[in-house]
Amino acid sequence: MHDIEPYFQWRDRYVAAEDPDSPFFGRVYDEFQFTQKVYNYFIHPQWDAFGSATLYLKVLYVDYTEGMAIIELIGEWNDCLHNDIMHLKREVIDNLIQHDIYKYILICENVMNFHGSDDSYYEEWYDDIKEEDGWICCLNTLQHVEDEMLSTRLQSYVNFGGIFNDINWRPQKPLIIYKAIEGLLQGEIKRLY
Repeated sequence: MHDIEPYFQWRDRYVAAEDPDSPFFGRVYDEFQFTQKVYNYFIHPQWDAFGSATLYLKVLYVDYTEGMAIIELIGEWNDCLHNDIMHLKREVIDNLIQHDIYKYILICENVMNFHGSDDSYYEEWYDDIKEEDGWICCLNTLQHVEDEMLSTRLQSYVNFGGIFNDINWRPQKPLIIYKAIEGLLQGEIKRLY
């Protein structure tokens, strides 16, 4: 897992550590010392901790004009034992909402497991953004992660699975990804290539 870096090709457009409105403003990263772990596995030092014991993230892009953020996740999303959604909502999302970010793309291809609990924080997140035509969309969830999300009934608040899987987002510019996902959510386009 230590070889999996957060996506870095958009750093010429956005760096969370350099954004004064970011919850990660001013963070300094050590490229050589690996200290963060998911269980017994070290992860790359560029991932950001936000209070979870098993889930880390990187805010890849924020556009304050469009009101959107793209966040990449890695690890195990465990609401059952660690209440990861509470940490994500309180430490990251609430800050972004204060800066008028209402549309969220969560890249989940490196979320190895999901253990759901109740859907209260997802409902709160959705309620916080719905009046601004906001949405939450998870891209490229693994099948067993998607199955657990479905059994936790997150589909009432979060878009995932189906057309949002197998999306080749890396070669695209962030606003292209955003417009494509928004188009899929509004039924305007059938497939993202």
